[in-house]
Amino acid sequence: MGHIKKEIAIGILVSLLATACGFFVYIQYISQSDISETLSKIKEGGMLGSVIALSAIPNLFVFWVFLKKKQDYRARGVLITTIAVALLTAILKFF
Repeated sequence: MGHIKKEIAIGILVSLLATACGFFVYIQYISQSDISETLSKIKEGGMLGSVIALSAIPNLFVFWVFLKKKQDYRARGVLITTIAVALLTAILKFF
């Protein structure tokens, strides 16, 4: 049982890292402004949920890799994180 929890935790951590990398790519390469100005524009525009949702796109690749390597529990961790990001996005969008 401990092995399964460890594998799911690895999937969650890798997914969080992929989401953070997606956020970094958005801030660095898609936005024309510097980091602090971009973050303030995102907050002012109420677009934080949308940006977080776009940042989670790399999770698709991570999920696919784990499935191809037959690491189902790690893929489950990625799925858990992706669902949590979707819920966070909904909360930020509607509340």
